[in-house]
Amino acid sequence: QVQLVESGGGLVQPGGSLRLSCAASGFIFSNYAMSWYRQAPGKERELVTTITVGGSTSYVDSVKGRFTISRDNSKNTVYLQMNSLKPEDTAVYYCYAYRFPTTSWGQGTQVTVSS
Repeated sequence: QVQLVESGGGLVQPGGSLRLSCAASGFIFSNYAMSWYRQAPGKERELVTTITVGGSTSYVDSVKGRFTISRDNSKNTVYLQMNSLKPEDTAVYYCYAYRFPTTSWGQGTQVTVSS
């Protein structure tokens, strides 16, 4: 059974940092592209960043230079390092696994950026 479990969310002040983790199980992790999405209240879910099987990364413009995605295939885990956080980064962050035609979502972890 495919399972993605996010952790690491919380409350942080503007300018602070958080590292999210997504632990995967039930599938061959190294064969899947992994992404982080986020959904703010009243807004649609948006793609934040992706890391491919080969390790290539891409980011939405609003987080470039502040967020870093990485993966550890030995631990079946993908990470999202978030620095210089802004109030507009407040959202539920979701982990997403993709290998055509299979996709899977985590349950989400709340990130709140507020003073």
